[in-house]
Amino acid sequence: MPFPHPELASAEGLVAIGGDLDTGRLLEAYRCGIFPWYSAGQPVLWWSPDPRMVLLPRELRISRSLRRKLAHGDFRITLDSAFRAVIESCAAPRRSHPGAGTWITAEMRDAYCRLHAEGHAHSVETWLDDRLVGGLYGVSLGGAFFGESMFSRVTDASKVALARLARQLDAWNFSLIDCQVPSAHLASLGAREMPRPVFLGVLAEALTTPDRPGRWNFEIQSAEEAS
Repeated sequence: MPFPHPELASAEGLVAIGGDLDTGRLLEAYRCGIFPWYSAGQPVLWWSPDPRMVLLPRELRISRSLRRKLAHGDFRITLDSAFRAVIESCAAPRRSHPGAGTWITAEMRDAYCRLHAEGHAHSVETWLDDRLVGGLYGVSLGGAFFGESMFSRVTDASKVALARLARQLDAWNFSLIDCQVPSAHLASLGAREMPRPVFLGVLAEALTTPDRPGRWNFEIQSAEEAS
């Protein structure tokens, strides 16, 4: 069955309850501006919050210290090299936020790994001395990247991954990075809140761009690294 229109969501943004995480259902949800978010033991909960947190690739705010890290080259950044390791790291408990990754259930991990195998979900990995120290993953449709989660084991490792991703997405003419739920951390990186109707309009326009399925590779060097 099709999803209800996001404007029919509850005040908290809940659109629907139930169903499964079949690849086709997940992709249809993202096309509608809806994403799954639930805890183990619950049915699948489908959300479309209002407002929506969105980062336009060109508006990523890079601090002076982060720019130095990008230029220094201590980190090695890759695309789609360790998807399962990234999603499992995002799901792992964190000292600062012990419950941060607990919504990424085994069912969710398997579903997004299937999306990755079919070329719709992608990961960015940050490496330090051949050790995975940060990264993020999400889903790509048209000119939209739907960010799901990120993790860091050393300072700024996930920010470096996001900076490289935003630079590449901008070069590919992506319109937006969906960050889902507003947070001060995302706002500090340049993300903005959009009313749901505005977000849905921007998303509809982004979806007119052809998909970019399959394994991704960086095609450009970041400006910071080139300087």
